[in-house]
Amino acid sequence: MSDFADPTADGDRLKLGVVVPSSNTTVEPEFAHWVSNASVHAARMRLVDVTVDGLDAMADDAVAAAERLADADVDAVAYACTTGSLVHGHGFDAELEDRLADAAGVPAVATALSVRRLFDALDTSRVAVATPYIDELNERERSYLDESGFDVACLDGRGIERNTDIGRLTPADAREQALAVLETAPDVDTLFVSCTNYPTLAVVDELAERGVSVVTSNLATLWDLSRVTGLDTDALPGDLPSPSSPTLD
Repeated sequence: MSDFADPTADGDRLKLGVVVPSSNTTVEPEFAHWVSNASVHAARMRLVDVTVDGLDAMADDAVAAAERLADADVDAVAYACTTGSLVHGHGFDAELEDRLADAAGVPAVATALSVRRLFDALDTSRVAVATPYIDELNERERSYLDESGFDVACLDGRGIERNTDIGRLTPADAREQALAVLETAPDVDTLFVSCTNYPTLAVVDELAERGVSVVTSNLATLWDLSRVTGLDTDALPGDLPSPSSPTLD
């Protein structure tokens, strides 16, 4: 007899659908580790290098991926890619959510918009940002956050293009980069570690000891999924506001 728990034994378990880049190796294990009342089901869009051209081509498969997740009767769908959902600025993020919701027939969230919603719920004003990205994407992210009304005090990127190389980073790498960013911008109220393929959740509580709110791409996406599904967020790290807090349209 197997010692593993039967994930279908509890009929109340939510089914979370995640649309991820094909080279993402972090979303599924982080989500599965940090949520207790849901199973995680992924559909993949082809992406090798995290560049503007690569993200553009990847987005073409988003609707088909959501349609495949609908076959599993998921309760919600997340477009779990930060730069992929902000690369074309405001409007593109909400459009992605609408397209995926229509395709899957369930609520949908996109990571970039999830980050904005959590920032707003935390009353974020001035933010320090750590990313694994190349300069071109860092500038897109800075512009996106600036246009959203957040003062980006500092943004540091690792300059990594290959997404599998991003996935090989560790929570310790995230902690080291985040602490270095905070050293250069001590007057921020929020630290944001960007990228759904950057393992971060294990160090959120430690970083929060620096006296700032800590947001990561996967943390924001899970928090936003809780808003639309009732997902239990008690086990998530960080001091999160209620998922029913006012959110963006």
